[in-house]
Amino acid sequence: MWGDIGLSGLDEAGLAWEYMHDRSAALTPAQMEQYDAILYAAPAVTEASFAGVTNPPLILARFGVGFDTVDLHACTSAGTVATITPDGARGPVATATLTMLLSVLHNTVVKDRLVREQRWDLREGYMGTGLTGKTIGLLGVGNTGGELVRLLKPFGVRYVGHDPFCPPERARELGVELMELDEVAARCDALIVMAVLTEQTHHIVNAAILDRMKPTAVVINMARGPIINEQDLITALKSGSIAGAGLDVFEKEPVTNELIGLDNVTLSPHCLSWTDEMSLGNGSSCVRAIVDVANGRAPKFVINREVLDTAAFKDRLSLRLG
Repeated sequence: MWGDIGLSGLDEAGLAWEYMHDRSAALTPAQMEQYDAILYAAPAVTEASFAGVTNPPLILARFGVGFDTVDLHACTSAGTVATITPDGARGPVATATLTMLLSVLHNTVVKDRLVREQRWDLREGYMGTGLTGKTIGLLGVGNTGGELVRLLKPFGVRYVGHDPFCPPERARELGVELMELDEVAARCDALIVMAVLTEQTHHIVNAAILDRMKPTAVVINMARGPIINEQDLITALKSGSIAGAGLDVFEKEPVTNELIGLDNVTLSPHCLSWTDEMSLGNGSSCVRAIVDVANGRAPKFVINREVLDTAAFKDRLSLRLG
């Protein structure tokens, strides 16, 4: 399915590798015991993944940027580096976000259906909204948010954003005015969710935030479903307190709730950014991380960086390199 994900980089580095054929919801102790490195996408990494494992992998390289299903404490305790691939996902996710935003603003899904159902007479009821000169609200001003800013440059939009971890100088460089989320919601024409899912961001977009938005505004979520309180979003969409939404992620997947029946929602099954570009970018990033560890170097995108200074990691790395 993924095509070329850059596995030739492992061959070029002289590293032996094989496919894992056992599919499970989480990586298993048997898998952990068997490999020095694991490149994976869907499975979770839990405390149970390390149960009884005497020789855990040095690195778990995740094909993607989300890590809400990775138990970082368990990885660190085992002396295992956990990495993600922001360099591989940044461009494709930003492009998919722009695609979703334009699709929502132009009502493309409904218009497609009007043609297929021979209901051209209804097209006057689905006038679109132009993007030029609008105010974009960013929930999360990280790497992907910065790439989206670059892609939106020709549209002459303005930016407001909420991200407590974004350095003010970086925000100024991007042209993003940082403020509290409720103020972002009140000022933006499109609220774009690009944050990671944490205890702090769970349901951070809720009725209180949606009620602050303009009735002409839209919400786009390309990050993680539970960042938005889905029932609150459904209520806002049905009441018309916001104009529409574009969702690539949901609180529960597959989605089965009222979202499916709403004309003012554009839906994608958590795959809008899946392209050959993303496959090669994410895979190559994982391979680079594995090759770095194989050569005694710290990978670039470690999410449990404290592990790099632990004896558990250093001693095992020296042993295997020796």
